[in-house]
Amino acid sequence: MSHTVTITELFLIAMLIIFTVPYLIWRVFRTDYWAPLVVVQILTGILLGPGVLGAAFPDYYAFVFRPEVIQALNGVAWWAVMMFVWFAGVELDLNEAWRRKSETGLTAGLALVTPLLFGAGAAAILLATGDGWAGPKGEIWQVVLGIGMACAVTALPILILFMDRLEILRRPLGQRVLRYASLDDIAIWAVLALVLLDWERVGRQGAFLIGFAAAALAMRRLMPRLVERDRWFVSFIWLALVGLVADWSGLHYMVGAFLAGAVLDARWFDQTRMDQFRDTVLMTVMPVFFLSTGLRTTWDVGGVAVFGAAALLLAAAVGGKLAGVHLAGRLLKWGPGEASVIGWLLQTKALIMIIFANILLDKQIITSGTFTALLLMAVGSTMLTIPMVTPRLRRATDIIGKGG
Repeated sequence: MSHTVTITELFLIAMLIIFTVPYLIWRVFRTDYWAPLVVVQILTGILLGPGVLGAAFPDYYAFVFRPEVIQALNGVAWWAVMMFVWFAGVELDLNEAWRRKSETGLTAGLALVTPLLFGAGAAAILLATGDGWAGPKGEIWQVVLGIGMACAVTALPILILFMDRLEILRRPLGQRVLRYASLDDIAIWAVLALVLLDWERVGRQGAFLIGFAAAALAMRRLMPRLVERDRWFVSFIWLALVGLVADWSGLHYMVGAFLAGAVLDARWFDQTRMDQFRDTVLMTVMPVFFLSTGLRTTWDVGGVAVFGAAALLLAAAVGGKLAGVHLAGRLLKWGPGEASVIGWLLQTKALIMIIFANILLDKQIITSGTFTALLLMAVGSTMLTIPMVTPRLRRATDIIGKGG
């Protein structure tokens, strides 16, 4: 008796692929040093996308990744990435940055502006080569600024994971790097809000910002009065609400997710539980986001062109970040090796850049080809971090105890 495969079964087949394939690659080939599991999951998502698996086995791809399955996966991915961006907002701690505002502001500013300018220059070069890079709803300034900022992004959550693995997260160097990354994180989302400014819905966006400010004050008064367990429940209600209203206003639900976390204090949550929950989200639902991201990659402008664009963007992102941090180090008279270690740590892209690029693609500011090039750039820059930082830390162990 024949059996008709249900959508539920296809969804579970897709989930089986999502969790099995990257884990086996990561474990069997022991890639953790140069490609952590999160990077392997992103690469697997690209391989499972229409440009690779879909091109090699179109019938199989069409059978498993039907529109209904992709829609179900996207729903999981949306909530997963909202929680992850919320974590990034909660983990912002600007108190120490304010206490060291001159040194932190100079370093964070140069670490952001320099790669932004390098990335904007790379975007201008891509646009000059012809069509295929600017989306149908993207103005030239939006494309250039969006790509430039994508090259300047530092992935704060992944940076935390990397520094924890390097055993410097709780040391003065780690806290110092977090200060720089935190300021840049705020600037990144502010620029994104500028890029997404919709003059047709500017009234809605203004109303959202005013309403959010009032609601945030109320949340900050409410949260300290709750026991911690209730704080978690209220936080996720708050997350869904702010994400919904931000998307309604035209800013994007991920901007809302970041704002929902940024107005909360990390001290309201047990740090160990927060770390465990973030790791659980990374392990259980974020792989679905990586897969859904991979399904959006295309090679419409040609494989060689996409890889060439990715190489150009990688050079702009890494070169700009290192140049900016080295300039800061020279102005602040840092010791030997400090700028290199800090620069390589801050150029970590991974999730936040991918989230950033997803938003630009959703709003049709960039094309799928540009998105694919940015995704490859993010993977490349993240894979470089641990191999480049580890030997430098061994040669300059004295900087681990320096707090700036």
